Amino acid sequence: MKEQVKKGVLEIFVLAILARGDSYGYKIVNDLIQYIEISESTLYPILRRLEKADELKTYNVIFQGRNRKYYQITAKGKKHIDEFLNEWEDIRKIYDILMK
Repeated sequence: MKEQVKKGVLEIFVLAILARGDSYGYKIVNDLIQYIEISESTLYPILRRLEKADELKTYNVIFQGRNRKYYQITAKGKKHIDEFLNEWEDIRKIYDILMK
């Protein structure tokens, strides 16, 4: 269960970063590293999983003569964030009870 929770939270982190604006892999890692330790080898499977779930879409941009793949959150990805926040509110209530 611990791994499932961590996986789900990482997906939400990625979606939250992309909710701020489109981005590419290396920049997403650098944005996330401020909050959680993550490597590109951890990020790319998450991006593929989210893309397969239609929570992200991609497009390519030529940058300094090279192709750079950008990721963009979809309406389904935004809905995933909203659902997570609603569930998190319930978890927070349980946490508050446990800590009192």
